[in-house]
Amino acid sequence: MSTASPASLKRIPRLAVTVGDVAGAGPELALRCTMLSEITDRCQPILVGPADVIRRIGGLLDLPVPEVAHDWADVEASDRPMIWPVGDLDAVAVVPGRPDAATGAASLASVQWAIDAAIDHRVAGVVTGPIQKEAWHQAGCPFPGHTELLADRTGVTDFRMMLTSPQISCVLVTIHEAIADVPKLIRTSSIIEAARLGHAAVSRRLGRPARVTVLGLNPHAGEGGLFSHGEEERLIQPAVAQLSREGIPVTGPLPPDTAFTPRQRDQTDVYVCMYHDQGLIPLKALAFDEAVNVTLGLPIVRTSVDHGTALDLAWTGRASHHSMQAAIEMAIDLAAD
Repeated sequence: MSTASPASLKRIPRLAVTVGDVAGAGPELALRCTMLSEITDRCQPILVGPADVIRRIGGLLDLPVPEVAHDWADVEASDRPMIWPVGDLDAVAVVPGRPDAATGAASLASVQWAIDAAIDHRVAGVVTGPIQKEAWHQAGCPFPGHTELLADRTGVTDFRMMLTSPQISCVLVTIHEAIADVPKLIRTSSIIEAARLGHAAVSRRLGRPARVTVLGLNPHAGEGGLFSHGEEERLIQPAVAQLSREGIPVTGPLPPDTAFTPRQRDQTDVYVCMYHDQGLIPLKALAFDEAVNVTLGLPIVRTSVDHGTALDLAWTGRASHHSMQAAIEMAIDLAAD
């Protein structure tokens, strides 16, 4: 354990990095990122999760494993990566590729700890590894995913999920909802809020006003009501008009099937998408290994990998760490704002 005095430390931002469900690939991705100078020169990653399982995975894959912190004094005495133990699991009992209620409870507790640490300003931001939503459900969690838990725990109601990469950025108006429920959940106000949050976030990153493209809900953006129940005319067009009055560079509603052509991507900095797969299918097709999930509207910084637990690759050393690295680097940038 380092005994360096506070005056000798780099004072780089400290980030809570939850390792996700330990039956998946998240722990090894987090461990690989702690080996990268691009990460450790810019932040102090604190890996949050079941320490014994993380150590077991590191040993199996011959990866260096950070020391375990016992209290905040341990963390503050060093700027090196560390592990904060959360989740009491029998490391031998965990089976790679087989999440269950116990691994779900551990990953849920890790996220809750990280959120509270950010709220208390112990860390500058939260980076979340991939969870298994079914395991959260088995553990009794009432939330369908990270985003809803984050909003509840931080007490916000106006929040949005943005998936971003060098190639494309998408903000979602609705998130984890059944397709049949989407039309009745869309509101003009929610479209406006999604566009405002996405425009502000991407404008900060670009250093200029971000160009916003709003998608239609229906095929051909409804074709004047021929292929719709008038959602474009009643809900989406008024939102676009309001955004334009506010001075936001905006176009739409565009037909979703032509909105992601190379020409339109050249004219768009952030897309406003009506539902989950409308934005995530093109984003993952273009930038699966580079995309980052950013929760907009929170009082804390939160980024995440944009992929699942990769159960088929768990504990094999073959899963790509690039999305996790991008998520950490994005959190560093956002924490500096």
